Amino acid sequence: MVVTWSDQYTGAVIGLWNTVAVRDGYKEMTEASFSGIFTDNRYFDPENTFVLVEEGEVKGFACGCTGSDLPLGDHAGYITCIVLADEVCTEDNYKMMLEHLEGRFQSLGKKQADVLFFNPMMLPWYIPDTPRHEHNNAPGVPTGSRLHSFLLGQGYVERAQECAMYLNLSSFSIPQEIRGKEEKANAEGYTVELFDDQGKHHGVTDMLQGFDNPLWQKEIAQSTEDGVPVVVAAHHGKVVGFAGPVIRQESGRGYFAGIGVHPEHEGHGLGSILFFKLCEAFQQIGTDYMSLYTGSTNPAIRIYEKAGFKTVRTFSIMRREF
Repeated sequence: MVVTWSDQYTGAVIGLWNTVAVRDGYKEMTEASFSGIFTDNRYFDPENTFVLVEEGEVKGFACGCTGSDLPLGDHAGYITCIVLADEVCTEDNYKMMLEHLEGRFQSLGKKQADVLFFNPMMLPWYIPDTPRHEHNNAPGVPTGSRLHSFLLGQGYVERAQECAMYLNLSSFSIPQEIRGKEEKANAEGYTVELFDDQGKHHGVTDMLQGFDNPLWQKEIAQSTEDGVPVVVAAHHGKVVGFAGPVIRQESGRGYFAGIGVHPEHEGHGLGSILFFKLCEAFQQIGTDYMSLYTGSTNPAIRIYEKAGFKTVRTFSIMRREF
């Protein structure tokens, strides 16, 4: 029997998660972290959340979310997770849980289901072969997982692969090659340093409008307004690129929203300089490591690899149109 969410299932769902989902590398959950990710999330809807109950025991959990203010939110529903206990982990049960999610999306007028990094219900996972270093969000379905294979069989299209990359900052240093690029950029009127809103830098909004990325436009603008450090590239004081923000999370991870250079100012090596200076800024505030994800075809992956980052996992961005 599949039922919609009730708080009475919280403990059992957490137990299911900590038994099953952790095998796919996800971080274990407590009542506090479960409520933070799911039930206290402003996008949580009990009617988008389903529990499989057999003989009074919780055997499955599926959650999705919707919101007209989310990217693609006017026509897409987001699948957050489908978790099944080993003894009921069958194709039919996966399909049953998926059909409940998709049916709910369709009843709300959505035209497609997506699994992607815009999902506001962020699922943290452990980075393999590290001392429990963690990333704050899974940007899709773990490639090669049971759920990944199932969704492919149900007509979901793999639209992209996201590479999860990792760097231990203990031995990081900026190479002379990047220092040389910075000197050349300086000679052309560019500077790369922490944003200074006391008259030294201006034009953040104009710079951000050059990117088709609503998350950057929201987060970087807010960070510069609130005084959160952001590494910026500026041309005679006008901001033309960014990397950051520079935030050390409680886990010791350097939080990373992204890196971008306005199209009108590409070709000066600013992307590389920005990223290396960001790594240095994290190191200077005692950050232990950095992790990020990027598209497998994104040219920026070469910058990350040059800094010493390694791909540790891949995630699939998936969609099915109804």
